[in-house]
Amino acid sequence: MVRLSKLSDYAVVVLTRLDATPAGAVQTAPGIAHATGITEPTVAKVLKQLGQAGLVASTRGARGGYALARPLSQLSIADVIEAVDGPVALTACVDGATHVCECEDACQVRGRWDMVNDTIRRALAAITLADMMQDRPAPGPRRPPAGDVARRDRGQRLPAAAAE
Repeated sequence: MVRLSKLSDYAVVVLTRLDATPAGAVQTAPGIAHATGITEPTVAKVLKQLGQAGLVASTRGARGGYALARPLSQLSIADVIEAVDGPVALTACVDGATHVCECEDACQVRGRWDMVNDTIRRALAAITLADMMQDRPAPGPRRPPAGDVARRDRGQRLPAAAAE
């Protein structure tokens, strides 16, 4: 299973939280931790990695904190993953790596994972954090109004808009 690491997931949450900062203002690690529910040490670790990658800017001092280095429309999911987890690599043998696999000499698909990896990398690079923020559903499960559920349970036809 290919799965985004928890730190990459947290990085997306932190970056989208920073987007809520008014222009010229900063947020602190404790403030972000409180607002997101992510522990403060984890937020600090993520902010450090994002800062090293140039995705966030930090200001030192009593009025210091963190802000986005670029708008969310210029930050791709690939940028976030690479900042936190390093390059996207599905297998150890992508990008021409050699001597990393015990069955390398007998492998029938040696070198073929690069095209799969490149396709995934391009797909992740094409999606920005701003894209992820568009058309966000309201928090919590979406349920039809109580009357619609009761009518559906009795086999009654719902209005076209409610049936969708």
